[in-house]
Amino acid sequence: MTSGLTRRGALLAGLLAAVPTALQAQEPAPSAPAAVTFSRDIAPIFQQKCQTCHRPGSLGPMSLVNYEDARPWARSIRNKVMAREMPPWHLDKTVGIQEFINDISLSDEQIEAIVDWVDAGAPRGNPADLPPPVDWPAGDRFLLEDTLGPPDLVIRSKPWTMPAVANDVFFHAVVDVPLDQARWIRAAETKPSLAGRRIAHHASTYLHQPESDDFIEAELAFRNGQAGIEAVLAAQQHRASAPVEVRELFTEWAQGKEGEVYPPDTGKLVKPGAKVEFDIHYHAVGEEITDVLEIGWWFHPEGVTPRYSAEYLAFGPFIGGELEIPPHTVAQHQGSYVLPGPAILHNFQPHMHVRGKALLLEAIYPSGLREIINYTDRFDNNWHINYIYAEDAAPLLPKGTVLLVTTWHDNTAANRNNPDPRQWVLNGPRTIDEMGHVNAQMIFITDEDFERITRERAAEP
Repeated sequence: MTSGLTRRGALLAGLLAAVPTALQAQEPAPSAPAAVTFSRDIAPIFQQKCQTCHRPGSLGPMSLVNYEDARPWARSIRNKVMAREMPPWHLDKTVGIQEFINDISLSDEQIEAIVDWVDAGAPRGNPADLPPPVDWPAGDRFLLEDTLGPPDLVIRSKPWTMPAVANDVFFHAVVDVPLDQARWIRAAETKPSLAGRRIAHHASTYLHQPESDDFIEAELAFRNGQAGIEAVLAAQQHRASAPVEVRELFTEWAQGKEGEVYPPDTGKLVKPGAKVEFDIHYHAVGEEITDVLEIGWWFHPEGVTPRYSAEYLAFGPFIGGELEIPPHTVAQHQGSYVLPGPAILHNFQPHMHVRGKALLLEAIYPSGLREIINYTDRFDNNWHINYIYAEDAAPLLPKGTVLLVTTWHDNTAANRNNPDPRQWVLNGPRTIDEMGHVNAQMIFITDEDFERITRERAAEP
């Protein structure tokens, strides 16, 4: 038989044991995460990643500046960001270099926030939570003005009026550069007018300027691997008694590309007597539109001589080669460029037309090592994105490196942009023709600087 004391002790022990449970039951449950709202969570994302285009007077089909503008498009926004179609950033994020100074892609967390916002009914939230509005420049201003101020010099092409219905036009104009002394350019931006962006497929500019025989000989020796870049840089400063006009590719514009900002201690030398050649591809859009193309230049301060000169290169299978894409096929082609000296690759810009599907850039080093630099697995002809590497991530390439470009073109009915999969497609400048190459700014450097930068990068944590 259990004693009364024992029974009372057992009862007391049971009551005491129950106290923590009772107290715990009275504690408030953790609060649910705050609902995602436009004002607090979504507006900052739109400001950072979307409003460059999606604002009044710019390129986007609708504005995402305020809630009233964005709310009707909520479901469409959800679908586009989940498919990673918007913002336009077409690199495969699983391979190659991923550090860029102009990365507008959404993080997984940002995509999740937008999806949660839409799935919750796209609530506005408290307007007091809104970030301050961005003071965006007018749609027809140079994009680089935000960071560099107005350009020091603007050169304009002659106007061109594109009829409402017409074949593609390739418009050329040569304009004198109004300089009476040599200047180094630190940044350049080419742009059509706001209306002209509807008819301008792409535009290239070429720099014509007088060069000395010394420069031409040094350049040829460098290209043939017989001399270093030092001789070219030195000869570039020479005044020519009987100058020879040299034409070189300078800048390029296509939808989705901003300007060229050269790396520190780098620029492009422009001499008195220089000319700019505009090469513009226009196509009709059912409405008569007049365009004037502009190129803005920002100069280094007078007296500043950068150590290196930037060189605009285009390389790939469609450069200097005849290519054919059969009907109803996905075609692969390859082309390469061998570096005549050590270099830093400043950017990566794939260029194809409506059948472009994917483009891969690889480096094959003199050691035999083969490495992916970047892979555009979802190319979109509507957006010619210029992927600009972060300074410490820009590929540092030794002399003799082979830059291998592989392109894929989809000439099947599965390609929704394909105007006619029954056609044989050749390389050419028209939108219905094809191209396949990389546009890049290459900075050729000395052997000593290559070794120094290699050591510095190896020492970084």
